[in-house]
Amino acid sequence: MLRYGHRICSSELILATLERIRYVPHYIELIAGKAKYQSISGRPTIEGMPQIFWADCKPWREANLWAVERISIGDTSLKTVASNMNGLLNYAKFLERHELHWLTFPVRKADRCLVLYRGALIKMRDSGQLSPSTASEYMRNCVMFYRWVKSKGLMSPDLPIWRDKPYFITYFDQVGFERSLNGVTTDIGIPNRARLGEALEDGLLPVSAVDRDVILNLAKTEATRELYLMLCLGFFTGMRLGSICDLKIESLKRAIPDPSAHGLFRMTLGPGASPPVHTKFNVTGQVWIPEALRDELLGYANTIERIRREAAAKPENRGLLFLTRFGNPYGRRGSDQSSAVNVEMSLFRKIGIATGVPALRAFHFHQSRCTFGTELARLALSACSDVAIAISVVGKALLHGPNSEATTFKYIKFIQAAPIKQALADSFLASFTGFRSSLVAQHDE
Repeated sequence: MLRYGHRICSSELILATLERIRYVPHYIELIAGKAKYQSISGRPTIEGMPQIFWADCKPWREANLWAVERISIGDTSLKTVASNMNGLLNYAKFLERHELHWLTFPVRKADRCLVLYRGALIKMRDSGQLSPSTASEYMRNCVMFYRWVKSKGLMSPDLPIWRDKPYFITYFDQVGFERSLNGVTTDIGIPNRARLGEALEDGLLPVSAVDRDVILNLAKTEATRELYLMLCLGFFTGMRLGSICDLKIESLKRAIPDPSAHGLFRMTLGPGASPPVHTKFNVTGQVWIPEALRDELLGYANTIERIRREAAAKPENRGLLFLTRFGNPYGRRGSDQSSAVNVEMSLFRKIGIATGVPALRAFHFHQSRCTFGTELARLALSACSDVAIAISVVGKALLHGPNSEATTFKYIKFIQAAPIKQALADSFLASFTGFRSSLVAQHDE
């Protein structure tokens, strides 16, 4: 076991990890012949600076310096740097699994660490373990990092990392004028080959109402109560995971009945809400929540287990509805991701597969939001034939931004296409059944 600061780990049990630190800028000054670290008063402290540590708990100094420099300069947001570092973390884990150093670049191209990593990403993409966009992004993060390393002279310029390839693209703008775009790419980049077919937000598809009920019934008995209630919020309010993890008890108490929809309450989310609740793109708006679900959530807030978690939490987190058993938030503030929920979802999927629930084999939490959106779009179109009104209703309920009509319209098109696909399936089934019947008749003769 090794100790690094407040972190204890075993290199035999875990791989590289991403830690968030409180970064206070310092400079070194010689005082009485000794080096002393002095804080820089003119530069702000950065909360949540992402830093990568190897399995032996040693920091990846070059990667961490890359993150610090980009944030310190101020031309890149903390959220973007954290996303890039998360992609680099995946690369670090790959290197440790294959016992490779990040500067392994022999003459033989097939043995270079980046080439091997590229092959692994493509294999995971083709098998469905990674989305095409994620595979491309992970590779792009590596290229960005190595370009920075080369620019700082931290590696030999003679190492055969990749081969740059110029590209030139011509296109027509919105008014019909021909434009051109040129740049430089590499021979190790992974093209983003989007999956064919219809998809909603984040490239996911909804589950059927039957599968939704099966998932919730299983979660109620086999998953933690927190995950079950989070899934209920996703399926019946359309809230993103980041908003669910940041939901306050007071937000539920301040929800007001919708005068035009009996049994539904309106709950305000966003930075303008009181209390504020995280939303993507800092959109402030109201979501619908069924009265029965609101009452169940308020009942959960007063359970002994929930109160114990609140007692263990920091004062600033005690108002959160969902806390882990250690009193920590399920998600990081300002993020739509939750490692704690990911762990619980992974265990829940395994239970679903073991108990014979096919819908859980490749189920992702965000599909609960897609399911709510498509169900709402179906109801909106059945109640009103005006597509513009349906788009407005769905967009407001999902807290889509003012320039997100295209995203909202995906739900409308998905519902509009459903009868066509069903008719096509029925036609194929009838044709196939008739074809089989004729074969049977010929065989009997």
